[in-house]
Amino acid sequence: MRFKFSLSRWQFFAWVIGIVLITPLCFLLFESLQGDSEVFSHLWDTVLWDYTRNTLLLILGVGAVSCLIALPLGWLTAYCDFPGRRQFEWALMLPLAMPTYIIAYVYTDLFDYAGPVQITLRNWFDWQSPSDYWFFDIRTLPGAIMMIALVLYPYLYLIFKTALREQSFKLVQASQLMGLSPRQSFYKVSLPLARGAIVAGLALISMEAMADFATVNYFAVSTLTTAVYDTWLGYYSLTAAAKISAIMLLILFLALAMERYSRRNQAVFERQSGVNSETLYNLTGKSAWLATGFCCAVLFFAFALPVAVLIGYAISYADQAWNSAFFLYAWQSFKIAMIVSAITIVLSLFVVFYQRIAKQAYPLIPGRLASTGYALPGTVLAIAVLLPLSLFDDKLNIWLEPMGFSPGLLLSGTLFAIIFAYVVRFYAIAHGAVEASFMRISPSLDMASQSMGKSQGQTLRKVHIPLLRRGILTAALLVFIECMKELPAALLLRPFNFETLATHVFQYVSDEQLELASISALAIVVVGLVPLYFVNRSMEQRS
Repeated sequence: MRFKFSLSRWQFFAWVIGIVLITPLCFLLFESLQGDSEVFSHLWDTVLWDYTRNTLLLILGVGAVSCLIALPLGWLTAYCDFPGRRQFEWALMLPLAMPTYIIAYVYTDLFDYAGPVQITLRNWFDWQSPSDYWFFDIRTLPGAIMMIALVLYPYLYLIFKTALREQSFKLVQASQLMGLSPRQSFYKVSLPLARGAIVAGLALISMEAMADFATVNYFAVSTLTTAVYDTWLGYYSLTAAAKISAIMLLILFLALAMERYSRRNQAVFERQSGVNSETLYNLTGKSAWLATGFCCAVLFFAFALPVAVLIGYAISYADQAWNSAFFLYAWQSFKIAMIVSAITIVLSLFVVFYQRIAKQAYPLIPGRLASTGYALPGTVLAIAVLLPLSLFDDKLNIWLEPMGFSPGLLLSGTLFAIIFAYVVRFYAIAHGAVEASFMRISPSLDMASQSMGKSQGQTLRKVHIPLLRRGILTAALLVFIECMKELPAALLLRPFNFETLATHVFQYVSDEQLELASISALAIVVVGLVPLYFVNRSMEQRS
């Protein structure tokens, strides 16, 4: 009876967590099915199709450019030996620490008409006006695609490189014996075997690209994400914003379903133990330097140049950028990130531990329900969270009004809204890391603890948590960094006169004064480098 009571308790907590974290999505879908909205009808008849087309082009373009960058880089660092390969293996992940809107502003400042590049060209060739020459406009949809791809390609690079390392080298060597060149082997052997990994990377990139708000807003590219933002703050129509959000989710789920259906009859089976640490091709001469040059060029444009520009701004404008506001916003960002990290870790421990001790198939459901929030873009998430919180505030005020109390916006107008939104969005990160760590703990330890008379809770505290310390730290760091970088949800849900580092930087970017927030931008980048260091250490230990 003691075991059944304990299991019921964990089951109750797990299902409550799953239901609470999926509640915003349910409210969003319900709101999107409500009666016709005049604002939505107007958008449908005028610009909504253009917004949808731009969104699809953005997703496809970012995915294509990411493939052109990440797939060659993954193959080179996984299978080839060339000067600097070991350094490039981890350095090529550094752009993940760079928020897209920062890199977008840096390149706009460099390539704008009044920027140093065009000024230099006019001085060299004695051009007097824009009519004397042609120069590309970076603040367009293709420009937004390039900026976002430069930041997001490491997702695909890391996943694809890991998949290649885990493939059996014997298959590639067999293709060589059959007379295939390295390029032919890449197309006919490596790519088909890694298709699942490529799709996973592109799915992640697609979600992040569709969720991007700051870059497309700064480049004046109208997408469904900006439509949600403008509909809410411009027309004050939650119903119309919810309907647009539902279209975004429909696009995402249809894309994933179509890809899964396209490979329904395909399966790949490999026998492979460990991770390959040797290389197949030793590049020499021109090939070696071309490989090094390609890696250097990507790393320079995606990370080194923007960071160098930020450092230059920080030095030149140190007196204005280094002020009390920076410390206030840094503390507010740090406080929220720490709270969300702690909450997501605790919740994921409850849910994953329930999955471990329950033997039926359905214990996976609460974790899957709770993890769906990660697929919601920030603007969509803000709408989804605001719907139940504002309903609760309205009902509470109506109930307390006869008693002479009026608490106002108790949840939807406070920090609770931001914290709850972050927990909904980033719980999946903590769940994945904790679940992966739990899977490495032998079930025999649970049985040994039970034979010693320990309860389920004591087993979790005294056996599992000490063994999960590395996984918990990794999960907490990843959630912490995502909270520090999150912008759309913070913009839409923050209380009055409340700023985070991300919103502070974005406000100056919108006013084209990033120089005055350069130290804040560098702080976000530096904090983002921390999990990349731990990921690299983990990969080195695994190798």
